[in-house]
Amino acid sequence: MEFKEFFERYESLAEKVEEAFSRVSKSHPELVMCKPECTDCCNALFDLTLVEAMYLKQHFDLQFFGEEREAVLEIANKADRQVYKLKKEAFTATQEGKDEEAIIKEMAEKRIRCPLLNEKDLCSLYAHRPLACRIYGVPLAIGGTGRTCGLSGFKKGNKYPTVNMDIIHDQLLTISSDLARGINSKHAGLSEMLVPVSMALLTDYSEEYLGVPVEKEDQNPETTQGITDDNK
Repeated sequence: MEFKEFFERYESLAEKVEEAFSRVSKSHPELVMCKPECTDCCNALFDLTLVEAMYLKQHFDLQFFGEEREAVLEIANKADRQVYKLKKEAFTATQEGKDEEAIIKEMAEKRIRCPLLNEKDLCSLYAHRPLACRIYGVPLAIGGTGRTCGLSGFKKGNKYPTVNMDIIHDQLLTISSDLARGINSKHAGLSEMLVPVSMALLTDYSEEYLGVPVEKEDQNPETTQGITDDNK
């Protein structure tokens, strides 16, 4: 299967996200505290869209082999179980009537180390990191609510240039939808699927997983007729 077109569109969007981060960072250099070995965003909980997950997994498969690969997958497996437990608890809380905003706030405070964060506290796939990692550290608008890194110098109530993450998310969903349609996936909800980094690394995005229709071999009518005639 060929995903080049969709991955190039994703990379173009990633460039725009980095440009937005750079603009805010340059306008308020004293407030953006991002630096090497700062791992606050590497422990945050967030999900990837289909195109992000597939893009990340492709580069993981290209760069990790042998024992190193198995070590990362083992960490990813443990992290994924932790994420599943937290999401299950959050779902239960919603069923019990707990305020949704309070649940989101609690989830934002949870910390699970990213499987791609190496022993030197650096990202092992930094050049191909998700968009959330690229924009973390500057003011964001998510669902109409302002958010920013707790380590930054941005103060609540003040006005700053803000990146609208809802617009970015919609563009990611559009690319994912086009990808699913492009491969003629039989899974109706494929393009809306959201998974954490851990699950993206553990998943085999095979034709079967993606719901790509299996082409049946054409039967030769003459051959079929010949077999039938010979067995009369």
